[in-house]
Amino acid sequence: MTDSASVAVRLNPFKQPDAGLPILEGSRQVPWSPYGRILEERPVFTLHPLFHAGCYYVQDSSAMYVGHVFRKLLSCSLEGAAGGALRGEPPRQKAMGRGPIRVLDLCAAPGGKTTDLAASLREACGSDFLLVSNEVMKDRCRILKDNVARWGDPNVAVTNVDPAAFARLEGFFDVIVADVPCSGEGMFRKDPRAVEEWSPEVVQLCAARQKRILADVWPALKPGGILIYSTCTYEEAENDDNLEWAAAELGGSIVPPENEFADWGVALTRHGNLLRVGEVPGEGQWVGALVKDGAPDSVRSGIEALEVLRPERMGLKKGEQKGKDFIPDADWALSLDFPRGRYPEVALDKPVALSYLHRDTISLPDAPLGYILVTYKGIPLGFVKNIGRRCNNLYPQARRILMDVR
Repeated sequence: MTDSASVAVRLNPFKQPDAGLPILEGSRQVPWSPYGRILEERPVFTLHPLFHAGCYYVQDSSAMYVGHVFRKLLSCSLEGAAGGALRGEPPRQKAMGRGPIRVLDLCAAPGGKTTDLAASLREACGSDFLLVSNEVMKDRCRILKDNVARWGDPNVAVTNVDPAAFARLEGFFDVIVADVPCSGEGMFRKDPRAVEEWSPEVVQLCAARQKRILADVWPALKPGGILIYSTCTYEEAENDDNLEWAAAELGGSIVPPENEFADWGVALTRHGNLLRVGEVPGEGQWVGALVKDGAPDSVRSGIEALEVLRPERMGLKKGEQKGKDFIPDADWALSLDFPRGRYPEVALDKPVALSYLHRDTISLPDAPLGYILVTYKGIPLGFVKNIGRRCNNLYPQARRILMDVR
Protein backbone atom coordinates (compact mmCIF):
# COMPACT_ATOMS: atom_id res chain seq x y z
CA MET A 1 0.00 0.00 0.00
CA THR A 2 1.09 3.60 -0.59
CA ASP A 3 2.44 5.79 2.20
CA SER A 4 0.20 8.65 1.12
CA ALA A 5 -3.50 8.97 1.84
CA SER A 6 -5.74 7.71 -0.95
CA VAL A 7 -8.62 9.75 -2.36
CA ALA A 8 -12.03 8.16 -2.74
CA VAL A 9 -15.56 9.21 -3.64
CA ARG A 10 -18.91 7.52 -3.22
CA LEU A 11 -21.46 8.03 -5.98
CA ASN A 12 -25.05 9.06 -5.40
CA PRO A 13 -26.96 6.28 -7.23
CA PHE A 14 -29.99 8.55 -7.64
CA LYS A 15 -28.11 11.47 -9.21
CA GLN A 16 -25.91 10.40 -12.09
CA PRO A 17 -25.39 12.30 -15.36
CA ASP A 18 -25.98 10.27 -18.51
CA ALA A 19 -22.44 10.96 -19.70
CA GLY A 20 -20.91 9.75 -16.43
CA LEU A 21 -18.34 11.44 -14.21
CA PRO A 22 -14.97 12.29 -15.79
CA ILE A 23 -13.21 12.04 -12.41
CA LEU A 24 -13.82 8.27 -12.42
CA GLU A 25 -11.46 7.66 -15.32
CA GLY A 26 -8.82 5.19 -14.13
CA SER A 27 -10.53 4.76 -10.74
CA ARG A 28 -10.71 1.48 -8.77
CA GLN A 29 -13.74 -0.05 -7.04
CA VAL A 30 -13.85 0.11 -3.24
CA PRO A 31 -14.35 -3.61 -2.45
CA TRP A 32 -16.93 -3.08 0.31
CA SER A 33 -18.91 -0.25 -1.26
CA PRO A 34 -20.92 -0.70 -4.49
CA TYR A 35 -20.65 3.02 -5.26
CA GLY A 36 -17.19 3.72 -3.84
CA ARG A 37 -14.31 4.55 -6.16
CA ILE A 38 -10.64 5.18 -5.37
CA LEU A 39 -9.28 7.90 -7.64
CA GLU A 40 -5.87 8.01 -9.26
CA GLU A 41 -5.27 11.54 -8.03
CA ARG A 42 -7.03 14.24 -6.05
CA PRO A 43 -8.84 16.76 -8.26
CA VAL A 44 -10.01 20.19 -7.13
CA PHE A 45 -13.51 19.09 -6.17
CA THR A 46 -14.59 22.69 -5.53
CA LEU A 47 -14.34 23.34 -9.27
CA HIS A 48 -16.62 20.39 -10.16
CA PRO A 49 -20.26 21.53 -10.55
CA LEU A 50 -21.50 17.94 -10.10
CA PHE A 51 -19.88 17.84 -6.66
CA HIS A 52 -22.05 20.79 -5.62
CA ALA A 53 -25.07 19.11 -7.22
CA GLY A 54 -24.68 16.07 -4.94
CA CYS A 55 -23.71 13.52 -7.57
CA TYR A 56 -20.98 12.18 -5.30
CA TYR A 57 -19.50 12.58 -1.84
CA VAL A 58 -15.78 12.67 -1.06
CA GLN A 59 -15.21 10.01 1.62
CA ASP A 60 -12.30 7.89 2.76
CA SER A 61 -12.66 4.30 1.56
CA SER A 62 -12.18 2.86 5.07
CA ALA A 63 -15.00 5.04 6.41
CA MET A 64 -17.24 3.37 3.82
CA TYR A 65 -16.89 0.10 5.74
CA VAL A 66 -19.49 1.33 8.23
CA GLY A 67 -21.98 1.47 5.35
CA HIS A 68 -21.05 -2.09 4.39
CA VAL A 69 -21.85 -3.38 7.90
CA PHE A 70 -25.07 -1.34 7.89
CA ARG A 71 -26.23 -2.89 4.61
CA LYS A 72 -25.49 -6.39 5.90
CA LEU A 73 -27.59 -5.87 9.01
CA LEU A 74 -30.29 -3.67 7.49
CA SER A 75 -32.40 -6.54 6.18
CA CYS A 76 -32.43 -8.09 9.65
CA SER A 77 -33.88 -4.89 11.08
CA LEU A 78 -36.41 -4.54 8.27
CA GLU A 79 -37.83 -7.97 9.04
CA GLY A 80 -37.73 -7.52 12.79
CA ALA A 81 -35.38 -10.48 13.14
CA ALA A 82 -32.09 -8.92 14.13
CA GLY A 83 -31.39 -11.94 16.29
CA GLY A 84 -30.93 -13.91 13.09
CA ALA A 85 -27.74 -11.99 12.50
CA LEU A 86 -26.36 -13.56 15.66
CA ARG A 87 -27.07 -17.04 14.36
CA GLY A 88 -25.88 -16.48 10.81
CA GLU A 89 -29.39 -16.89 9.37
CA PRO A 90 -30.08 -15.59 5.86
CA PRO A 91 -32.38 -12.54 5.69
CA ARG A 92 -36.07 -13.14 5.14
CA GLN A 93 -38.59 -10.88 3.45
CA LYS A 94 -39.59 -7.57 5.03
CA ALA A 95 -42.32 -7.88 7.63
CA MET A 96 -45.50 -6.08 6.59
CA GLY A 97 -47.30 -3.32 8.45
CA ARG A 98 -44.47 -2.12 10.66
CA GLY A 99 -44.20 1.37 9.21
CA PRO A 100 -41.04 3.06 8.00
CA ILE A 101 -37.69 1.94 9.32
CA ARG A 102 -36.05 4.56 11.54
CA VAL A 103 -32.31 5.04 11.69
CA LEU A 104 -30.20 7.44 13.75
CA ASP A 105 -26.73 8.56 12.64
CA LEU A 106 -25.69 9.87 16.04
CA CYS A 107 -22.37 11.65 15.41
CA ALA A 108 -22.95 12.54 11.80
CA ALA A 109 -20.91 15.55 10.63
CA PRO A 110 -19.68 16.19 8.06
CA GLY A 111 -22.16 13.76 6.45
CA GLY A 112 -20.24 10.90 4.82
CA LYS A 113 -21.96 8.13 6.72
CA THR A 114 -25.34 9.87 6.57
CA THR A 115 -25.29 10.05 2.78
CA ASP A 116 -24.14 6.42 2.60
CA LEU A 117 -26.95 5.31 4.91
CA ALA A 118 -29.50 7.37 2.98
CA ALA A 119 -28.57 5.76 -0.34
CA SER A 120 -28.63 2.27 1.20
CA LEU A 121 -32.01 2.88 2.81
CA ARG A 122 -33.56 4.28 -0.37
CA GLU A 123 -32.33 1.29 -2.38
CA ALA A 124 -33.69 -1.17 0.20
CA CYS A 125 -36.89 0.61 1.29
CA GLY A 126 -37.81 3.12 -1.38
CA SER A 127 -39.17 6.13 0.48
CA ASP A 128 -40.34 4.05 3.45
CA PHE A 129 -37.72 5.22 5.96
CA LEU A 130 -36.64 8.05 8.23
CA LEU A 131 -32.96 8.81 8.77
CA VAL A 132 -32.12 11.24 11.57
CA SER A 133 -28.67 12.76 11.23
CA ASN A 134 -27.40 14.37 14.43
CA GLU A 135 -24.42 16.56 15.21
CA VAL A 136 -23.91 18.16 18.61
CA MET A 137 -21.50 20.90 17.48
CA LYS A 138 -23.31 23.88 15.95
CA ASP A 139 -20.64 24.79 13.38
CA ARG A 140 -20.28 21.18 12.24
CA CYS A 141 -24.06 20.84 12.07
CA ARG A 142 -24.19 23.65 9.49
CA ILE A 143 -21.75 21.71 7.31
CA LEU A 144 -23.84 18.58 7.80
CA LYS A 145 -27.01 20.37 6.70
CA ASP A 146 -25.32 21.62 3.53
CA ASN A 147 -24.09 18.13 2.63
CA VAL A 148 -27.49 16.59 3.32
CA ALA A 149 -29.09 19.26 1.10
CA ARG A 150 -26.67 18.52 -1.76
CA TRP A 151 -27.31 14.78 -1.49
CA GLY A 152 -30.99 15.55 -1.89
CA ASP A 153 -32.79 12.82 0.05
CA PRO A 154 -35.99 14.30 1.55
CA ASN A 155 -36.25 11.50 4.13
CA VAL A 156 -33.21 12.76 6.07
CA ALA A 157 -33.81 14.98 9.11
CA VAL A 158 -30.96 16.89 10.77
CA THR A 159 -30.80 17.54 14.53
CA ASN A 160 -28.34 19.45 16.70
CA VAL A 161 -28.66 17.94 20.17
CA ASP A 162 -26.64 16.10 22.79
CA PRO A 163 -27.03 12.30 22.55
CA ALA A 164 -28.85 12.34 25.90
CA ALA A 165 -31.75 14.20 24.26
CA PHE A 166 -32.70 11.08 22.30
CA ALA A 167 -33.60 9.27 25.51
CA ARG A 168 -36.99 11.00 25.22
CA LEU A 169 -37.70 8.94 22.10
CA GLU A 170 -37.81 5.60 23.88
CA GLY A 171 -37.64 2.65 21.50
CA PHE A 172 -37.93 4.96 18.48
CA PHE A 173 -35.07 3.71 16.30
CA ASP A 174 -34.56 0.37 14.57
CA VAL A 175 -30.87 1.07 13.99
CA ILE A 176 -28.43 3.50 15.61
CA VAL A 177 -25.06 4.17 13.99
CA ALA A 178 -22.59 5.67 16.47
CA ASP A 179 -19.31 6.70 14.88
CA VAL A 180 -18.06 8.18 18.12
CA PRO A 181 -15.28 10.71 18.81
CA CYS A 182 -12.08 8.82 19.53
CA SER A 183 -8.31 9.12 20.04
CA GLY A 184 -7.83 9.04 16.28
CA GLU A 185 -4.91 6.67 15.72
CA GLY A 186 -6.33 5.74 12.35
CA MET A 187 -5.98 9.37 11.22
CA PHE A 188 -2.27 9.77 12.03
CA ARG A 189 -1.20 9.65 8.37
CA LYS A 190 -3.88 12.07 7.27
CA ASP A 191 -3.88 14.47 10.22
CA PRO A 192 -0.57 15.33 11.93
CA ARG A 193 -2.50 17.14 14.67
CA ALA A 194 -3.99 13.79 15.74
CA VAL A 195 -0.45 12.56 16.49
CA GLU A 196 0.29 15.61 18.62
CA GLU A 197 -2.93 15.25 20.61
CA TRP A 198 -2.66 11.50 21.29
CA SER A 199 -1.68 10.16 24.71
CA PRO A 200 -2.68 7.19 26.93
CA GLU A 201 -4.70 9.64 29.00
CA VAL A 202 -6.62 10.74 25.91
CA VAL A 203 -7.43 7.10 25.15
CA GLN A 204 -8.94 6.63 28.60
CA LEU A 205 -10.81 9.92 28.37
CA CYS A 206 -12.25 8.92 24.99
CA ALA A 207 -13.24 5.46 26.21
CA ALA A 208 -15.15 7.00 29.13
CA ARG A 209 -16.84 9.55 26.87
CA GLN A 210 -17.87 6.81 24.46
CA LYS A 211 -19.49 4.84 27.27
CA ARG A 212 -21.47 7.94 28.27
CA ILE A 213 -22.63 8.50 24.69
CA LEU A 214 -23.79 4.89 24.32
CA ALA A 215 -25.57 4.91 27.67
CA ASP A 216 -27.28 8.21 26.87
CA VAL A 217 -28.66 7.10 23.50
CA TRP A 218 -29.44 3.48 24.43
CA PRO A 219 -33.08 4.11 25.50
CA ALA A 220 -33.85 5.39 21.97
CA LEU A 221 -32.98 2.00 20.42
CA LYS A 222 -35.92 -0.39 20.30
CA PRO A 223 -35.59 -3.87 21.84
CA GLY A 224 -34.26 -6.10 19.10
CA GLY A 225 -32.74 -3.07 17.38
CA ILE A 226 -29.17 -2.86 16.11
CA LEU A 227 -26.35 -0.63 17.30
CA ILE A 228 -23.46 -0.20 14.85
CA TYR A 229 -20.50 1.18 16.77
CA SER A 230 -17.39 2.52 15.08
CA THR A 231 -14.25 4.55 15.69
CA CYS A 232 -11.17 5.61 13.75
CA THR A 233 -8.75 4.26 16.35
CA TYR A 234 -6.99 0.94 16.95
CA GLU A 235 -7.31 1.02 20.76
CA GLU A 236 -9.07 -2.00 22.29
CA ALA A 237 -10.27 0.17 25.17
CA GLU A 238 -12.28 2.23 22.71
CA ASN A 239 -13.33 -0.63 20.43
CA ASP A 240 -13.82 -4.24 21.55
CA ASP A 241 -13.75 -3.40 25.26
CA ASN A 242 -16.45 -0.76 24.89
CA LEU A 243 -18.67 -3.04 22.82
CA GLU A 244 -18.31 -5.70 25.54
CA TRP A 245 -19.17 -3.08 28.15
CA ALA A 246 -22.28 -2.02 26.25
CA ALA A 247 -23.45 -5.60 25.87
CA ALA A 248 -22.96 -6.36 29.56
CA GLU A 249 -24.06 -3.09 31.14
CA LEU A 250 -26.74 -1.87 28.77
CA GLY A 251 -28.12 -5.24 27.70
CA GLY A 252 -27.25 -6.56 24.29
CA SER A 253 -25.73 -9.40 22.29
CA ILE A 254 -22.67 -8.78 20.15
CA VAL A 255 -23.04 -9.67 16.46
CA PRO A 256 -20.14 -12.00 15.57
CA PRO A 257 -18.04 -10.24 12.93
CA GLU A 258 -17.35 -11.76 9.54
CA ASN A 259 -14.46 -10.95 7.25
CA GLU A 260 -15.22 -11.18 3.55
CA PHE A 261 -12.40 -8.78 2.76
CA ALA A 262 -9.36 -10.35 4.38
CA ASP A 263 -7.66 -10.38 0.98
CA TRP A 264 -8.05 -6.59 0.92
CA GLY A 265 -6.36 -6.10 4.29
CA VAL A 266 -9.40 -6.04 6.60
CA ALA A 267 -8.64 -7.77 9.92
CA LEU A 268 -10.81 -9.42 12.56
CA THR A 269 -10.68 -8.38 16.21
CA ARG A 270 -12.58 -10.03 19.06
CA HIS A 271 -15.84 -8.32 18.14
CA GLY A 272 -15.34 -6.30 14.98
CA ASN A 273 -13.45 -5.50 11.81
CA LEU A 274 -10.30 -3.40 11.85
CA LEU A 275 -8.90 -1.51 8.89
CA ARG A 276 -5.32 -0.32 9.38
CA VAL A 277 -3.40 2.31 7.45
CA GLY A 278 -0.93 0.56 5.13
CA GLU A 279 -2.99 -2.64 5.03
CA VAL A 280 -6.06 -1.17 3.29
CA PRO A 281 -6.25 1.59 0.67
CA GLY A 282 -7.68 4.15 3.10
CA GLU A 283 -7.21 5.32 6.67
CA GLY A 284 -7.97 3.55 9.96
CA GLN A 285 -11.44 2.35 11.01
CA TRP A 286 -12.98 -0.15 13.43
CA VAL A 287 -16.60 -1.37 13.28
CA GLY A 288 -18.64 -3.70 15.46
CA ALA A 289 -22.33 -4.25 16.20
CA LEU A 290 -24.71 -5.56 18.82
CA VAL A 291 -28.44 -6.27 19.15
CA LYS A 292 -30.41 -4.82 22.04
CA ASP A 293 -31.97 -7.39 24.33
CA GLY A 294 -35.75 -7.78 24.40
CA ALA A 295 -38.60 -8.51 22.03
CA PRO A 296 -39.38 -5.84 19.43
CA ASP A 297 -42.44 -3.71 20.17
CA SER A 298 -45.20 -3.90 17.58
CA VAL A 299 -46.39 -0.31 18.17
CA ARG A 300 -44.10 2.69 18.56
CA SER A 301 -44.58 6.42 18.86
CA GLY A 302 -45.16 8.40 15.69
CA ILE A 303 -42.59 10.26 13.66
CA GLU A 304 -44.03 13.56 14.91
CA ALA A 305 -42.39 12.73 18.26
CA LEU A 306 -39.13 13.82 16.67
CA GLU A 307 -40.37 17.42 16.80
CA VAL A 308 -39.51 17.61 20.52
CA LEU A 309 -35.86 17.79 19.43
CA ARG A 310 -36.54 20.86 17.25
CA PRO A 311 -34.89 19.53 14.09
CA GLU A 312 -32.67 21.88 12.13
CA ARG A 313 -33.97 20.30 8.95
CA MET A 314 -36.99 18.05 8.48
CA GLY A 315 -39.13 17.37 5.47
CA LEU A 316 -38.94 19.24 2.20
CA LYS A 317 -39.33 23.00 2.00
CA LYS A 318 -40.37 23.96 -1.52
CA GLY A 319 -40.16 27.72 -1.10
CA GLU A 320 -42.03 30.69 0.32
CA GLN A 321 -44.70 33.08 -0.83
CA LYS A 322 -43.68 36.74 -0.99
CA GLY A 323 -46.48 38.90 -2.26
CA LYS A 324 -47.54 37.53 -5.62
CA ASP A 325 -44.29 35.60 -6.01
CA PHE A 326 -43.61 32.04 -4.91
CA ILE A 327 -39.83 31.94 -4.46
CA PRO A 328 -38.57 28.36 -4.91
CA ASP A 329 -36.13 27.11 -2.27
CA ALA A 330 -32.60 26.27 -3.40
CA ASP A 331 -32.71 22.89 -1.66
CA TRP A 332 -35.87 21.93 -3.53
CA ALA A 333 -33.90 21.95 -6.78
CA LEU A 334 -31.41 19.49 -5.26
CA SER A 335 -34.06 17.16 -3.86
CA LEU A 336 -34.65 13.71 -5.32
CA ASP A 337 -38.35 14.57 -5.16
CA PHE A 338 -38.07 17.71 -7.29
CA PRO A 339 -40.61 17.46 -10.15
CA ARG A 340 -38.75 18.13 -13.39
CA GLY A 341 -40.75 20.21 -15.80
CA ARG A 342 -42.25 22.44 -13.12
CA TYR A 343 -39.95 25.31 -14.16
CA PRO A 344 -38.23 26.22 -17.43
CA GLU A 345 -34.71 24.75 -17.53
CA VAL A 346 -31.48 26.14 -18.91
CA ALA A 347 -28.36 23.98 -19.29
CA LEU A 348 -25.16 25.79 -18.30
CA ASP A 349 -21.68 25.04 -19.57
CA LYS A 350 -18.92 24.60 -16.98
CA PRO A 351 -17.66 28.22 -16.86
CA VAL A 352 -21.17 29.61 -16.41
CA ALA A 353 -22.07 26.86 -13.93
CA LEU A 354 -19.06 27.78 -11.81
CA SER A 355 -19.98 31.46 -12.04
CA TYR A 356 -23.45 30.57 -10.81
CA LEU A 357 -21.99 28.55 -7.91
CA HIS A 358 -19.67 31.50 -7.17
CA ARG A 359 -22.91 33.48 -6.90
CA ASP A 360 -21.99 35.84 -9.69
CA THR A 361 -24.61 37.59 -11.77
CA ILE A 362 -25.24 35.58 -14.92
CA SER A 363 -27.19 36.43 -18.05
CA LEU A 364 -29.56 34.12 -19.93
CA PRO A 365 -30.77 36.32 -22.79
CA ASP A 366 -32.63 33.54 -24.62
CA ALA A 367 -34.44 32.22 -21.55
CA PRO A 368 -38.00 33.19 -20.55
CA LEU A 369 -38.51 35.71 -17.77
CA GLY A 370 -39.19 34.50 -14.26
CA TYR A 371 -37.88 31.62 -12.18
CA ILE A 372 -35.66 29.16 -14.04
CA LEU A 373 -33.97 25.91 -13.01
CA VAL A 374 -30.32 25.90 -14.08
CA THR A 375 -28.65 22.55 -14.72
CA TYR A 376 -25.25 21.10 -15.55
CA LYS A 377 -25.02 17.90 -17.58
CA GLY A 378 -28.71 17.36 -16.89
CA ILE A 379 -28.40 17.64 -13.09
CA PRO A 380 -30.11 20.54 -11.25
CA LEU A 381 -27.88 23.13 -9.59
CA GLY A 382 -30.50 25.62 -8.36
CA PHE A 383 -32.65 28.55 -9.37
CA VAL A 384 -32.30 32.01 -10.86
CA LYS A 385 -34.90 34.68 -11.55
CA ASN A 386 -34.44 35.99 -15.06
CA ILE A 387 -35.38 39.69 -15.13
CA GLY A 388 -34.17 40.41 -18.66
CA ARG A 389 -30.61 41.63 -19.03
CA ARG A 390 -29.47 39.67 -16.01
CA CYS A 391 -30.60 37.04 -13.55
CA ASN A 392 -30.99 37.26 -9.80
CA ASN A 393 -28.82 34.42 -8.48
CA LEU A 394 -30.73 32.40 -5.88
CA TYR A 395 -27.84 30.11 -4.91
CA PRO A 396 -27.38 30.20 -1.10
CA GLN A 397 -24.81 32.77 -0.02
CA ALA A 398 -23.41 30.44 2.66
CA ARG A 399 -22.62 27.74 0.07
CA ARG A 400 -21.03 29.90 -2.61
CA ILE A 401 -17.62 28.90 -3.97
CA LEU A 402 -15.09 31.23 -2.38
CA MET A 403 -12.08 30.47 -4.57
CA ASP A 404 -11.46 32.08 -7.95
CA VAL A 405 -13.42 30.17 -10.60
CA ARG A 406 -12.01 31.92 -13.67
